[in-house]
Amino acid sequence: MHIGLIGLGRMGFNMRKRLRDGGIDVTGFDRNPDVSDVETLDQLVAALTVPRTVWVMVPAGEVTASVIADLADKLAAGDLVIDGGNSKYTEDQKHYELLAAHGIDFIDVGVSGGIWGLANGYGLMAGGSPERVAASMPLFDALRPEGPREESFVHVGEVGAGHYAKMVHNGVEYGLMQAYAEGYELLETKDIVKDVHGTFRAWQKGTVVRSWLLDLMVKALDEDPGLAQTAGYVEDSGEGRWTVAEALDNAVPAPAITAAVFARFASRQEDAPAMKMVAALRNQFGGHAVRKPGQGRETNQK
Repeated sequence: MHIGLIGLGRMGFNMRKRLRDGGIDVTGFDRNPDVSDVETLDQLVAALTVPRTVWVMVPAGEVTASVIADLADKLAAGDLVIDGGNSKYTEDQKHYELLAAHGIDFIDVGVSGGIWGLANGYGLMAGGSPERVAASMPLFDALRPEGPREESFVHVGEVGAGHYAKMVHNGVEYGLMQAYAEGYELLETKDIVKDVHGTFRAWQKGTVVRSWLLDLMVKALDEDPGLAQTAGYVEDSGEGRWTVAEALDNAVPAPAITAAVFARFASRQEDAPAMKMVAALRNQFGGHAVRKPGQGRETNQK
C-alpha cells in the first residue's frame, strides 16, 4: 500500500516512520525541505498509485482547510483524503462535501499518542463510511500498538465522529492532568511530606491512580526537580474549549473538565505550582513547548 502524508511535524514525522516500519510505502510532503520527500504537492500526487490515499497531518483550522481545498483540485474521483489532525468535528462535514463534489472520499481520524507514538503506537478513532474505513485498516494497523485491535482502534461512526471522540478524549485529558497537578501542589505546600517526587514514584505500581500520565509526571520531575525550569503558563489547543461548549449545548454536566480549562486561563496570570506541572506534562506527552520562568510573562498581563 502506498500513501501520501502531508505534514511532517512532531506527529507526522514519527507517523511516517511507523507506517514505513509497518510495511506501508509513504511519500511525505512538508514545507520544510529538510524532512520532505518531494518538493511540491503536485509531485506528491503524481507519485501515488491510483486510487490515491492522502493522509493530512497539519494544524487544525485554516491550514487544514487550505490543504484539503488544494487536494480537491488535484486529486480525482475514487481517491481518499484522511484528516488525522485535531480538526473540530463540525469542519469535517464541510471537508467531506467539498471533496465529494469531485468524487473524492473522506475519513476523519482522531489520533492520540503524541511524541511517544513512534515507539508505543497510536490510539485511533475513525469516522467515515464502513467501506472506506475497512479498506484503510492496513494503515490503522501499522500505526496502532500491538495487541487486540479493539484496545487501540475504533470506527466510531460516520464523518465527524472520529474527531468528536478525540475532542472528548482531550477534554478528559485536561481533567486528569489537572487532578494530578493539584495533588502535586498540595503535597509541595504542606511540609509534612518530605519526598514529593518519591511519593508520585511510589504511586506508579499497584495504586488505583497509576497511569501513563503519572509515569510522565515522575519523568518530568526526574528531568526538572521542583520544576525550577518550567513556567506555570499552559496553552490550550482548542479541544478542551470545544468539549465544554458541547457539554453546555447538550446539558451534560462536566465540572471537572470545565474547571481544568479555566485553570489553564488562570495559569497565564500567575505562576502556580499546579500549572507548572500541567505545563511539564504537556511537554512530556506531546512535546509542547515549555516557557522558562519569566519568559513572556509581561505580554500576558495586558
